[in-house]
Amino acid sequence: MSRASKLTLAGTSLFAVGTVIMVHFQQKMEKEAMHQGVVRDMEQQRIKKERQLDFEMQKALEEEYKKGQTVRDSTTETEAKQLPHR
Repeated sequence: MSRASKLTLAGTSLFAVGTVIMVHFQQKMEKEAMHQGVVRDMEQQRIKKERQLDFEMQKALEEEYKKGQTVRDSTTETEAKQLPHR
């Protein structure tokens, strides 16, 4: 085998091995990025559920407080007093 053919074989072999290694690491990085997306989605769902529970608790407290209180709109009474009667 001539020297040029040996160098060509070595160069193409190194290129092929380098390509395989690069693709392997790229796939590994993509897999990790996808996993991080799943982790982030699960955290967002947990936060959303927490907020929903807080909202429901606040709504229940509001209903409970409204049962024991009478609330009237004072702005309409004030406006009625300020309007001139005809």
